[in-house]
Amino acid sequence: MRALILATALCIPTFVFAAGSEDPTPPKPTQTTTECKSGMVWDEKTKSCVAPQESQLDDDVLYQAAREFAYAGQYDHSQAALRAMSDQNDDRVLTYMGFTTRKMGDVPAGMAYYNAALQVNPDNILARSYMGQAFVEAGQLGAAREQLKEIQARGGRESWSETSLKKAIETGDGYSY
Repeated sequence: MRALILATALCIPTFVFAAGSEDPTPPKPTQTTTECKSGMVWDEKTKSCVAPQESQLDDDVLYQAAREFAYAGQYDHSQAALRAMSDQNDDRVLTYMGFTTRKMGDVPAGMAYYNAALQVNPDNILARSYMGQAFVEAGQLGAAREQLKEIQARGGRESWSETSLKKAIETGDGYSY
C-alpha cells in the first residue's frame, strides 16, 4: 500500500507555495465579497463586516481578503486590505500591490512593486509569474521567458506560477488572480 501511495504521489504534479503566496485555485467567495460592501472585510470573530484599516484582523485574513477582492476585480478594495497589513515590505503585499496596480492600468508602478517583492524574496515565484505576464501583455516575450526560467530554477516546476506564465506566453493572455 505504501508503494502505491508513493507511486501515486510521484505521478501527480505538485504545486509550490512560495512565501504563502501561491495558491493554484481562485479564492472561493466568502462574506467579504458576498455580503460586505464598500471594501469591508468579514470578521469571523465578530460575525460582521469591518473596515480593513480599522479592524483587528490579522495579516493572513487581510491577505486572503485582498486576494479575494483582486480575483473579483475589486482592485481598489484589494489594495485597501493590503495597506492595512502590518508589514508593508512583506513580499506578499508587494506582489499583490503590483498585480492590482498593473490591472488598474499603471504597468510601470506595478513592475516597480514586483521588483520590490523580488528584492525582499528573490524566490517569490508568484511575483515572477505576474511580472512575466506583464511582459507578455507588453509583447516582451523574451523577458517573459526569462521569468519562466527563473521560476523553474527556483523550484517552481509544475507550479501554478509556471503553468500560468507558460500559458500566457503561448496564448498572449494572462490571469486575473
